[in-house]
Amino acid sequence: MTEKYKAQRDLRESEERFGALAQALPNHVWTARANGELDWFNERVHDYSGKSYDELHGNGWVSMVHPEDLPEAAARWESALSSGETYEAEFRLRQANGSYRWHIARAVPVKDERGQILRWIGTNTDIEEQRETRAKLEELNKTLQQRVAERTADRDRMWRLSTDIMLVADFDATIVAVNPAWGAIFGWEEDELIGLSFMNLVHPDDVAATLVEVGKLSEGVTTFSFENRYQTRHGTYRTISWTAVPDDAFIHAVGRDVTEERAAAEALRKTEAALQQAQKMESIGNLTGGVAHDFNNLLQVVAGNLQLLAADITGNEKAQRRIANALAGVDRGSKLASQLLAFGRRQALDPRVVNIGRLIGGMDEMLRRTIGEGIEVESIVSGGLWNTLVDPTQIENALLNLAINARDAMDGFGKLTIEVGNAYLDDVYARSHEDVVPGQYVALSVTDTGTGMSPEIVAKVFEPFFSTKPDGKGTGLGLSMVYGFVKQSGGHVKIYSELGQGTTVKVYLPRSMEQEDIQVDHGEERVQGGQETILVAEDDDAVRATVVEMLQDLGYRVLKAPDASAALSIIESGIAIDMLFTDVVMPGPLKSPELARKAKERLPNIGILFTSGYTENSIVHGGRLDPGVQLLSKPYTREALARKIRHVLANEEQVATAVKQLARVEARPPQQRSAHLKVLLVEDDVLIRMGTADMLTELQYEALEAGSAEEALDLLQNEQVDIVVSDLGLPGLSGEELCREIRRRWPQIGIVVATGANKAPVLDDPRRTALLPKPHGVDELRQALEAVVPDAQSRDGLERR
Repeated sequence: MTEKYKAQRDLRESEERFGALAQALPNHVWTARANGELDWFNERVHDYSGKSYDELHGNGWVSMVHPEDLPEAAARWESALSSGETYEAEFRLRQANGSYRWHIARAVPVKDERGQILRWIGTNTDIEEQRETRAKLEELNKTLQQRVAERTADRDRMWRLSTDIMLVADFDATIVAVNPAWGAIFGWEEDELIGLSFMNLVHPDDVAATLVEVGKLSEGVTTFSFENRYQTRHGTYRTISWTAVPDDAFIHAVGRDVTEERAAAEALRKTEAALQQAQKMESIGNLTGGVAHDFNNLLQVVAGNLQLLAADITGNEKAQRRIANALAGVDRGSKLASQLLAFGRRQALDPRVVNIGRLIGGMDEMLRRTIGEGIEVESIVSGGLWNTLVDPTQIENALLNLAINARDAMDGFGKLTIEVGNAYLDDVYARSHEDVVPGQYVALSVTDTGTGMSPEIVAKVFEPFFSTKPDGKGTGLGLSMVYGFVKQSGGHVKIYSELGQGTTVKVYLPRSMEQEDIQVDHGEERVQGGQETILVAEDDDAVRATVVEMLQDLGYRVLKAPDASAALSIIESGIAIDMLFTDVVMPGPLKSPELARKAKERLPNIGILFTSGYTENSIVHGGRLDPGVQLLSKPYTREALARKIRHVLANEEQVATAVKQLARVEARPPQQRSAHLKVLLVEDDVLIRMGTADMLTELQYEALEAGSAEEALDLLQNEQVDIVVSDLGLPGLSGEELCREIRRRWPQIGIVVATGANKAPVLDDPRRTALLPKPHGVDELRQALEAVVPDAQSRDGLERR
């Protein structure tokens, strides 16, 4: 899936949300292109007019407008198009039955960052009753001047029947008379209101504007469509649109309750703003992804050459120290690129089931060293804390970034409070916050006693390179990394801050119902090379030269290609190739995933290893690698390259062995010794899993199968297993971590580690553990199983279960 397609998809999703909201509104809702041609209408327009889309789009909508009102409406529309200002006009619209009703039309322009109009969003609101009421008021005013007695009778009759709010008050705001609608809408009785100043009911924020309007009325000016909020008997407020006419002694006013209408308009405004923000963030994400890709390529050139140079200066401590410092700089640069990818939600996450309370406890000493002794640190972890599925490294980086920001806001002195607890975000909260899914979350809060931020600053803090720190004091990527990582993890982040009152950042991560995954400290492994032939496809000349030299230094025969098309030509030439090592993002019509597919078609046993500083969406979806894909992220070390290549090559050899096993016609003689023992086979490659399961059946073991560590743990909860055979390179939870978890929770189970590496992981209890190198056949599998078969006493116990 290309970035362009993803952007188009995200835009479609945003437009679908806007369409759903617009369909739910009671008003007519329509949109128009920048040139003024109408191109979309909600169902209210079609239901009202009885016309189809083809009859209305473009300039077809004018057929709805009353001929007498059309010239004025069209002139105002042309004026709005030329000026870019909000459009507003009143005219009559024809119903499907041929009758007309008065409407007020309003349209606002949607503009880009340069002020250019992208499109228009408009509404038509029925004001037939409002105009009728206005006419009645005018007629009533005339009647009041001519016949006081008739005026009173007419007023009483109209007030009793009207559903609108009616009010008579003197110019001091004292209420003289109200109609029964006050009871229906506000809950107030007539005797509670007579003699009361209506200013006592006006919302405090609307008092000043209301006094100005009363002043105009006292000067004889009629009021049309003035809005303010009035308090109900229950303490809430309703928004009222007033039309008022003064006479010599009193104000005669009629109000329409527009609370729901204004709420819908505000929801529409927020949707428009969210759509613009989503488009902005998507554009920035695309930019940062491209920058990270080029930056990581440069880092790979630097890192690769430094590691090659390290072999030439053995014994020169001064030179070795300088190279170590340079490599540390590469590592910092890699973290910077990682932050860019995090904001763009384009990093390949490695999520685990984590208890954040324990994770924070393990970070306590590091946090205190980082932020200094002048800051008091308090950590609060709620009892019964839920687990969450999150990348542990990224949540540690996020917490460290938040702590450093807090330290700087407090100028090195103050109090930092880190709190973790369970939280529930309900439907009400989700409706008012974009992309929030109602449900259970683990909430991580970081609070400081620093200077705080204004609302204008809070609105920008998640944008990349925006910083409140002095020049040279920060990259402006810390909070943007937190934002992107949390969003990519399916969570939500919120900032609460006031000037002089400090800041709280709350991170909400979805609850996981799974058991916590253990964390493994990977020890150093000896670098292992080989003599296979590897084809390197890399468009960057410097990166290609560096990786070719690194591979040759490891003993491999290396072929090279500047793009995917050239690599495919080499593959089709008939040269024996063991592995394709290809960059993900390269120019040219042939893309890397397609190159890998064609390579597999022509050389079924070829191993495929991708590399990139920017994984894009061709091999990563939902923040995770596609099944069966192997990726080595740039910049990488010589040791990481060597380990990954051996893993991929060993897996391909094991696939070939599995295919041969599946093709066998004659089974080996039954092995009575291993009968009744149950083996759980954990392998993500389907062919390897099928071939090995067939071998287990041939050896008369009862085979269970799992494609991941998580699936294996679920099976172990419900099945009685004697031996586990696990690959190390599993998606999600690794095979090594799975083996450690099995030994901790089920110490009686034998463990066989199937790997292309030259050694098995060291477990706390090494008994009943065996290494099964890849590729392996039936004999090697039998020997490994026999090495971990439970002793007679344990086996008898297992058979009696």
